[in-house]
Amino acid sequence: MTWVYRPITKTREAGVYMEQYTEWLNETYEKMVRKLTVQTKRVGTMIPFVPRNGRYGDLGTPHGLSFWTNGFWPGILWQMYHATGQEIFCEAAKGVEERMDSALHDFEGLYHDVGFMFMPSAVANYRMTGNDESRRRGMHAATLLAGRFNLNGNFIRAWNEDDQQGRDVRGYMIVDCLMNLSLLFWASNESKDPRFARIAREHANTALKYLVREDGSCNHIANFDPGTGEFLGNLGGQGYSEDSSWSRGQGWALYGYALCCRYTGDVTYLDTAKRCAHYCISNLAVNNWIPAVDFRAPKEHAANESARPDTSAGVIIACGLLELAEHVTEYEKKLYFDAAVNILRACESSYGMWDEEEDAILGGTSLQYHNDMLSGIPIIYGDYFFVEALLRLKEKALFIW
Repeated sequence: MTWVYRPITKTREAGVYMEQYTEWLNETYEKMVRKLTVQTKRVGTMIPFVPRNGRYGDLGTPHGLSFWTNGFWPGILWQMYHATGQEIFCEAAKGVEERMDSALHDFEGLYHDVGFMFMPSAVANYRMTGNDESRRRGMHAATLLAGRFNLNGNFIRAWNEDDQQGRDVRGYMIVDCLMNLSLLFWASNESKDPRFARIAREHANTALKYLVREDGSCNHIANFDPGTGEFLGNLGGQGYSEDSSWSRGQGWALYGYALCCRYTGDVTYLDTAKRCAHYCISNLAVNNWIPAVDFRAPKEHAANESARPDTSAGVIIACGLLELAEHVTEYEKKLYFDAAVNILRACESSYGMWDEEEDAILGGTSLQYHNDMLSGIPIIYGDYFFVEALLRLKEKALFIW
């Protein structure tokens, strides 16, 4: 039995205000199905990241099989299979997952991002088909993630190698990992073993203390002494600076805490997701609903004034808002629902890529602030979260996280 998102449009309020978006939603959905059907015939079981000259290549070299984005293409495929029933999506998704299996055997190349890798691939397969081998892969990944937990600082270590500045990363936790916690919650539910969920909650609580600010903005990195657990300070990461507000990180926090609420029912996580949501909405509403790479970047680098947008941040935030809308009262839903649709329509209108001869469906993604080469381009995770959000609105989304 598959687990689908509870359809927000079945609520008393949402059924009324969804009508104004129906034409755009249906047209965009049809374009998405046509394009992804054609694209899947080209890409198949390759592992895409960024298209070159309009076409995806294969990231699946021995080293590339451990890359953090590898789960998003099979995630798209499982979402599309769930929505359409077309076997081409199912077969390609299974093929990618089988290739990724070697990353689990060569586990030393894996980081905390095994949730991003194996929730949209193996766990999605298990939820759709009941495949025992996929369940094994998901549980293996969850065990690896739990093994990264630092008992002294109550956090999950992010990376393995020193960072780009040559700094020791053994004490790093980062905001991205809030989305990987779903793998641990799933593993606890699946195995009836509370240890996985306990680690997830401890990490979420530590992030709440050291990453999320009072106004709902977030730091990217918190650094601890790995031996004592002492907090050493916050560091700049993929945003503009140490005290800025990397927009994709805001999306990870919003969506991550909304999912923590789903799994635990803890109102603290719900309130945190709301704080992050309100911060994002206030920044997006004054910038035509398309996020800059960093909400606190210098004005000349705002999304509409240079090549510094990050539509992936927008669609991740939209997914988080739609998740959040499922956990609030009827009187609150419309705020989050309307904001999510505004983001999706703005990103699609300005950066939608519907030429069926080119791979990818959403441009305008930027990997990080200080990286001109990977700025304002399509990246696979932007496509995934756009697909997920659109299918949520169509009441066709598979619950992956």
